[in-house]
Amino acid sequence: MSAGCNQTRGVRILITAGPTREPLDPVRFLTNRSSGKMGYALAHGFQSGGHSVLLVSGPTVLDVPDGIDFIPVETAAEMYEAVNHAIRRMDIAVFAAAVADYTPRHPSGQKIKKTGETITLELVRTRDILGSARGDFGFTGTLVGFAAETEQLEANARAKLLGKRCDLIIANDVSKPGIGFDSDHNEVLLVYPGYNEAPPAASKHDLAHHLARTILNLHQRQHTNPTDDPSFQPTPP
Repeated sequence: MSAGCNQTRGVRILITAGPTREPLDPVRFLTNRSSGKMGYALAHGFQSGGHSVLLVSGPTVLDVPDGIDFIPVETAAEMYEAVNHAIRRMDIAVFAAAVADYTPRHPSGQKIKKTGETITLELVRTRDILGSARGDFGFTGTLVGFAAETEQLEANARAKLLGKRCDLIIANDVSKPGIGFDSDHNEVLLVYPGYNEAPPAASKHDLAHHLARTILNLHQRQHTNPTDDPSFQPTPP
């Protein structure tokens, strides 16, 4: 770790990862293509630096990194409750999960039978986990969100940054082949309130360690008075 991160050892970090599954009936669900790889790599990156990590994850096939507290969830509602319960004792919250925006209003208690050429599903909005962090959850630490976009990457990420009251949005264009969903590599744009950064494309493992250092430096800039910590060397914009 860099000198700018040494003073942050022991930071408490919440990470969400993976998709959610919204049940249609006992055998079917709505979900998305998130593999959870980026969130799990971030958890490992923070944990390997000596920090306390709580990983709240939707269903994946990934192994949980050693030494990490883990809460498995299925639905957006379950992830909302897990985050609400834990976030106020955290210093940093990183929302990497691809949470469903909508869920079926009336999941069927029995398997839905094939009875016609079409079927109509009524979907309702799920509760906004990232958007609840500052207000409903009362979180005052460093807040980082992810934005998976297919167009207008910077504009959409900046709107999310402001609308969710985040300190940083990590945005990626999931329409690009070879990065993002289902891939071991990623390319992201870091969107801050006053500027952007574009680290080079890399494996999710390497990128996660870079992002962990970046987020820890951001947290320290926000919560350390440089005159009280002469060893602190902030990362310039």
